[in-house]
Amino acid sequence: MNRNTALRRVGILVLGINGALVVAKGGVYLSTGSIAVGSEAVNSLADGVYSLVVVAGLYVTTQPPDPDHPHGHERIEPFVSLFVALGIFGAGIAVLYNAVRSILTGSVAVGGLPAIAVLAGAAVVKYLLYRYCLRMSQTYHSPAIEATALDNRADVLTAGAALVGVIGASVGWPVLDPVAGAVVSVGIMYTGVEIVIDNFGYLVGGAPPEELRDEIVDRALSHPDVEGIHDVVPHYVGPEVDVSLHIEIEGDRSLIDAHDIETHVVESIRDIPEVDDVFVHLDPKELGEWKESDEETDTNETN
Repeated sequence: MNRNTALRRVGILVLGINGALVVAKGGVYLSTGSIAVGSEAVNSLADGVYSLVVVAGLYVTTQPPDPDHPHGHERIEPFVSLFVALGIFGAGIAVLYNAVRSILTGSVAVGGLPAIAVLAGAAVVKYLLYRYCLRMSQTYHSPAIEATALDNRADVLTAGAALVGVIGASVGWPVLDPVAGAVVSVGIMYTGVEIVIDNFGYLVGGAPPEELRDEIVDRALSHPDVEGIHDVVPHYVGPEVDVSLHIEIEGDRSLIDAHDIETHVVESIRDIPEVDDVFVHLDPKELGEWKESDEETDTNETN
């Protein structure tokens, strides 16, 4: 399955599950009045809204390159994740407001067995969805799906907190129901913060993990005619990585040989799943143009 098809299927699956949870939780809330369940219903409604944004965003980001966007549309994806975060913040604030108002007014309700059943079921479904989305985000390197996975992980915790509150209310401590709703709101907003932090590097062109840079260096030096490398600069452009580097070869190589060496290095580095474009500059080894510094010692290696 290609990346485009896979990401669209994930988005549609998440949208469908969140829609079903809104109906289930909303029905239990209307029949019991449980603030904890109502908070979870709002949480699922927010999930459903941003799932729709994710589906639409993934449709745009998976479109092929065109004259106006020669590198494709993947750079839109981190912005989709930020929309997810905004929806999460809004849901968290609404849930917290309702919970605090219920505690102050003393208007609490006991959800009973229906509330316990729907929250326990939601926790199980969200855990399975978290594992699935996390695996798909790692396979296809999608920050939008990773953001969705993180939100589903938080939903497991918030559903658990709501479940504890409902059980506590059922055995004689009704105030635990809105308290659980407040806990749910904190978990919701924390997930929003986490998503913003995770996508910040994609938006500002941050450096990828050091392990990826090391792999780039290793692949460049693996060619037998590359005598050394320097000025290795990998950086995020949206969720993907662009790489520029200088490779050092013998100065008396023919233009055809130099072209073949460059092509091999470019293709080798481009085979790394996270990497999009690779830009290689050829330097004659004899000129010694590379910079000598402690920071670049590892890149001035010779075979």
